[in-house]
Amino acid sequence: MLNMKYKRLLLKLSGESLAGSSGSGFDTEMLSLYANEIKSVVSSGAEVAVVLGGGNIFRGLKGNNVGIDRVKGDYMGMLATVINSIALQSALSSVGIKARVLSGLAVDPVAEKASGPRAVESLEQGEVVILAGGTGNPFFTTDSAAALRAVEIHADLLLKGTRVDGVYTADPEKDPKAVKYDYLSFDEAYAKGLNIMDLTAFTLCKENNLPVIVFDVHQAGNLKRIVDGEKVGTLVHSNS
Repeated sequence: MLNMKYKRLLLKLSGESLAGSSGSGFDTEMLSLYANEIKSVVSSGAEVAVVLGGGNIFRGLKGNNVGIDRVKGDYMGMLATVINSIALQSALSSVGIKARVLSGLAVDPVAEKASGPRAVESLEQGEVVILAGGTGNPFFTTDSAAALRAVEIHADLLLKGTRVDGVYTADPEKDPKAVKYDYLSFDEAYAKGLNIMDLTAFTLCKENNLPVIVFDVHQAGNLKRIVDGEKVGTLVHSNS
């Protein structure tokens, strides 16, 4: 704990990642991996908040293709993140970690209404805080929700867990010549058109000097290595 570089983290995970190779629903191995990764840093004294996407259950924009209004589709997507958050809460409980679900949408009795002070109080008590329900408003992505919540809880770092080990010049899964960036400024990432987060999320992080690390969340031990200050993934920060 004395060598910890980052004390309070917000971890953003996609809903699709919870589905594993099946593409939808839940993969118990993925839930177990995430729970144990989070446990490894909480046990060392870090404070962890989590924002999950809902794409393994429903994506708001895709609802337009089947006649669902955008606003209603976005609310359906927010409810999907609540389901995912309860699943992660259960997985954390199974490994002995207490977690609280707070939601941008009022969904008693499964989650309290999210607020910065309430989240910080829970973090300081050693609980993992899972922030569900997006921002509580349509037209905002879960990336934007993650950035907003990270700023609200005064996080030291926003971690975006992906299936690749950082940010590349192109999609490394499609272009074998793609080159990885170790460091980027927000301005450089924007100028290069790198698809890291949506512009709203990006702007929130930049304006609040909140660094972002994009990393391979599926590599066991990566989360602990980041907290301990090792170079993992790609660091996006305010200064070049």
